[in-house]
Amino acid sequence: YDKEYLDALIRYNKALAQRNTLLKSEFPVEEELFLVWEEMMAQAGEVVFRKREAFIKEFIPIFQSFYSFISQDKESVGLSYESHARDTSLLDVLKQSRERDKIMGFSLRGIHKDELNMLLGEFPIKKEGSQGQNKTYLVALKLAQFDFLKRTGRTVPLLLLDDIFDKLDASRVEQIVKLVAGDSFGQIFITDTNREHLDRILHKVGSDYKIFCVEQGVVRE
Repeated sequence: YDKEYLDALIRYNKALAQRNTLLKSEFPVEEELFLVWEEMMAQAGEVVFRKREAFIKEFIPIFQSFYSFISQDKESVGLSYESHARDTSLLDVLKQSRERDKIMGFSLRGIHKDELNMLLGEFPIKKEGSQGQNKTYLVALKLAQFDFLKRTGRTVPLLLLDDIFDKLDASRVEQIVKLVAGDSFGQIFITDTNREHLDRILHKVGSDYKIFCVEQGVVRE
């Protein structure tokens, strides 16, 4: 894990909690007290923002590559990272928002309000995508996470694909199985309620596999 990112996130959340306590105060609070925590939020928040932005920049091409393979280039997808720390000073953002925050009793702006928009073309996939496209998106994200962790970590993660055939057509399922059957993914687990379906696709791909059936809590090969 990234120690600098984690330390900055912990500092930010601590300062955020203290600022929120001041915002809820029934008594007048001196500006200097707000500034103490806002400066800490700004310093730590800038680190968190830079780390997140760098990660997204590296992660997007990996994710898009997996989605493109699974969908066979039928759609384009993306990720858009939005933050109050972009293009402006986070400290200024917090200062400008303070009076409104006092009315609400909590901090309306800051990196705790960052958004990661999941896009199909230029539109939110949750609203515009079909069930199959949403499932493809989710699987591609998981595969990209696996790949990223493998590249940056010291161990190869285990991959579990639960009920991947639901909402996906046969061609996309076959593409997914082709991907994970390669040497780069190591040991994986796939679950499905239809053994014949699973057997047929795995046999077609031609990879080595074992099937275990679970019935009433009993596992058999």
